[in-house]
Amino acid sequence: MDRLNALLQRFSASARMFHAGPLCGVTSIAAQPGLGQLHLIKRGPVRVDHGRRGLTIKEPSLLFYPGPLGHRFKTDADTGADMVCAQVEFNGGAINPLVQALPEFVVMPLAELEDASVVLDLLFREAFGAQCGRQSVIDRLFEVVLIHVLRKLMQAGAMHDGLLAGMAHPQLHKALVAAHEAPAKSWSLTELAGIAGMSRSSFAAVFKQVVGSTPGDYLGAYRLCIAQGLLRRGLPLKHIAVDVGYGSTAALSRAFKAGCGASPRDWRNADAARA
Repeated sequence: MDRLNALLQRFSASARMFHAGPLCGVTSIAAQPGLGQLHLIKRGPVRVDHGRRGLTIKEPSLLFYPGPLGHRFKTDADTGADMVCAQVEFNGGAINPLVQALPEFVVMPLAELEDASVVLDLLFREAFGAQCGRQSVIDRLFEVVLIHVLRKLMQAGAMHDGLLAGMAHPQLHKALVAAHEAPAKSWSLTELAGIAGMSRSSFAAVFKQVVGSTPGDYLGAYRLCIAQGLLRRGLPLKHIAVDVGYGSTAALSRAFKAGCGASPRDWRNADAARA
């Protein structure tokens, strides 16, 4: 049972490197709508500030911003710090369930990503080299590193509530994976509780406590997230209704307007205008 696969297929993430090499003095990274960043620090130290908050990173580390958050790096003006940085874009932006489940930023020593050591070594070699196709290779490697980060956060139990906490739960994750893999199915509380190996009442209570919503509300929001992604791709509403488990376009339109504040057509037009 793959806890991340269905989510990553529905809500993929892409990365694009924008810096590789020494970073000297003060460098500000502005928040950009719909974009986060993934920074790999090969050699420091690096001071990172987020307004009034800040930290100093002294060992090779990863700094991950799932969504827009301005930050500033301070390094020695002469020796600097060796860094590789990429923009990260999650399909669906702020509505992506993974983005919603993650903290504003994550700091992780590279030594904790032991399973990704080969990938990190290759990424650094490519970033500080000059091989043909360098940009494309590094972008793909960043995406692999990102999956390792999500896996690490989930396995380590670093998240105490929200989706990733539910995915790390020994019983809840079974129901979540089943729902993610078949969002169009008309799931009952009894079915989901049975998959989790729990009673209905226990499942409902633990789900609300850990994930932060009822199973029905979570599944409804998940379906609407999928619908938004399909609207962006230009799929007809009747096909989207089938894909996300609504019996008709009228039923989907009612649910979409209740959950998103606009009809599917109006939402798609507004989203296209924003893009």
